[in-house]
Amino acid sequence: MELNGAAAIITGGASGIGRATVEHFAASGAKVLVVDLDTTGAQVVADSVGGIAMGADVSDPAATDAAFTKCQDAFGKVDIAFLNAGIAIGVSDLEQLSNDDYRRIMGVNVDAVVFGLRAALRTMTDGGAIVATASLAGLIPFPPDPIYDLTKHAVVGLMRSVAPTLEARGITANCINPGMTNTNILSPEAKQMLADAEFPIMEPQQIAEAVVHAVVGGETGQCYVCQPGIAPVAYQFRDVPGPRTKAGRGQRPPGLGLKQNNQ
Repeated sequence: MELNGAAAIITGGASGIGRATVEHFAASGAKVLVVDLDTTGAQVVADSVGGIAMGADVSDPAATDAAFTKCQDAFGKVDIAFLNAGIAIGVSDLEQLSNDDYRRIMGVNVDAVVFGLRAALRTMTDGGAIVATASLAGLIPFPPDPIYDLTKHAVVGLMRSVAPTLEARGITANCINPGMTNTNILSPEAKQMLADAEFPIMEPQQIAEAVVHAVVGGETGQCYVCQPGIAPVAYQFRDVPGPRTKAGRGQRPPGLGLKQNNQ
């Protein structure tokens, strides 16, 4: 996948990782549709790079479908989908979790990725690249916000599971898994706490570079871990123990089409 001349749709594009990726894509010659719940912010970012904007709640399947249709109508195609929109609720005690907060985070962090993936597949007629923002929390436990952790594990599982099937259609499907990043998901109090502890926080531009790596690198089914001071690293999932055969050897289920580093 080449960025120059490609048509890209980026959700959550008005700020943070989304905005940095919009700017990186546009600087590389891509045509971009900036999608965000913040309609004004999306328009400001789009205007700054010569793109187009759309205000949308991507947890609504109709709104997501409309965004992909707009990208296709405006640019004649959809080559890249960066499914980036996400929120956190900061509830560590599940007894205090409200139904509304639960539905809201599942809608943005999980449903929107499913709807975006589905819409991308309906509009990518000549191959493409799909990248979803997960998190380091999608690979490890995250006790401060277990529901956020749940949503990011779901994104990892979804993207890794669809990758082998989509590869036959010329479509790559990858995740980026950032650690602590300077976005609106971190509250001012959390940012100050991390600063006081001298814990490094990445800027969104570093994550945008990882997104580009995922798009142009040609790999699929990968989770690119982003940590301060290092290049994106494809996470090496360990093999799951297989059943014992009569010969006493472990055996993998046949026909799954998974690569060695994606077990």
